[in-house]
Amino acid sequence: MTYTKKERFSKRYQYISTLSRALSHPARLAILDYLAQQNQCVSGDITDKIPLSRPTVSQHLQELRKAGLIKGSISGKHVYYCVNAENIKQMEQELHNFLWGLAARAVPCEIGEH
Repeated sequence: MTYTKKERFSKRYQYISTLSRALSHPARLAILDYLAQQNQCVSGDITDKIPLSRPTVSQHLQELRKAGLIKGSISGKHVYYCVNAENIKQMEQELHNFLWGLAARAVPCEIGEH
């Protein structure tokens, strides 16, 4: 069986990588923050709140959906989006465990900054 380079790493590393990639753009962070503040699903008015074009916002929404951080549903001509709270909680736990583990095992490094 042939594996891609990504598949050679654990499912946990792949999951954390997917989440990190989804969170790596400030527009996606702004979208998540906006959706969380609404306490409801919202439609096209996202582009009124994010200083980017509708196609660009749409691409960022798709990345967030692929990572499972938001949910979307279609009703007529409108697509409604909201934060996927269950997956956000799972992400928080995974990232916390990963980063806590790194910090717990890290040793002081004597190499200076360049």
